[in-house]
Amino acid sequence: MTVHSQGATTSAPQDAPLKSAGKPAVPATATAAGPSPTSPRGGRKPLPSGWLPYLLVGPAVLALATLLLYPLIKNVILSFQDINKIEFIQRKYPFAGFSNYTELLTDSNFWTVVVRSFAFTLANVILIMVIGSLIGILLNRLGKKMRLVLSMALVMAWAMPIVASVQVFQWLFDEQFGVMNWVMRTAGFSGYDQHNWMASGLSTLTIITILVVWGSVPFVALNMYAGLTTVGAELYEAARMDGANGWQTFWKIVFPNLKPFFLITTFLEVIWVFKAFTQVYAMKKGGPDRASEILPVFAYVEGQSQAHYGLAAAISVLTILILVIVMSFYFRLILKQEEEQ
Repeated sequence: MTVHSQGATTSAPQDAPLKSAGKPAVPATATAAGPSPTSPRGGRKPLPSGWLPYLLVGPAVLALATLLLYPLIKNVILSFQDINKIEFIQRKYPFAGFSNYTELLTDSNFWTVVVRSFAFTLANVILIMVIGSLIGILLNRLGKKMRLVLSMALVMAWAMPIVASVQVFQWLFDEQFGVMNWVMRTAGFSGYDQHNWMASGLSTLTIITILVVWGSVPFVALNMYAGLTTVGAELYEAARMDGANGWQTFWKIVFPNLKPFFLITTFLEVIWVFKAFTQVYAMKKGGPDRASEILPVFAYVEGQSQAHYGLAAAISVLTILILVIVMSFYFRLILKQEEEQ
């Protein structure tokens, strides 16, 4: 027994180690560190922490592989086969090698459709980005009430089903009862009695371009407005103090701050417009005389109407390759931008 200066007594028997002679001694460091970690229930070892993201993403990857990768592989295999209506009925799938690709690459009609697809995409993307950006700037400068009205109108146009919007445009440009013919006659223009607005491929694609731009501008405008809200007001104030006009303010203040938005949105629009199938096919089914076909419609008509299934598969594979090449430039720009940052 030991007596401290405060008068408290503690007992420290000298034979304490002898009482636990039959048990192994526990190191002091282990006691100080706390209780030892217990193993998971059932004795199973926990999964490595690095596996958790893959387990979470696994179901989505499996679903994408089932819904996208498998059809893509089957389509590539089909592109190397010579399958027409007779082979399809007889269930014969003869291997044709690269004959489908050779036929396409030496066909002037195919290259005409490719050029038409690029021109159609370029015209639409330029109009969509310019008009959408201007409306986004307008949204940023309007008051709350007018901004709400315009935003609701944009959302309603964006949410309208494509087939329904095609029907509306067909009625607007109808040969007999179309609103555009009535407007032109009312304005005093002659020659618009039962005028056929879709008499040529160029005029048909022009109407389709108006439709595509009308349906795609809301996405760009609303995202542009959201991006503009992140630009500080002090930057605009500094530009005004330096005497910058609206155009200079856009190029020196808005564009550098929203450069990622313009890159991402532009390439998204390129993909969406380049593979625009519903608007083109529902409007005139690629007519008249297949003069308004772009690559997706060209592949569909060759496969379904002409029953050239192997050739249609080859067209779709080439379309994917073209999009991959275009997207490679996008990824290069993104990587270059990250390196600059």
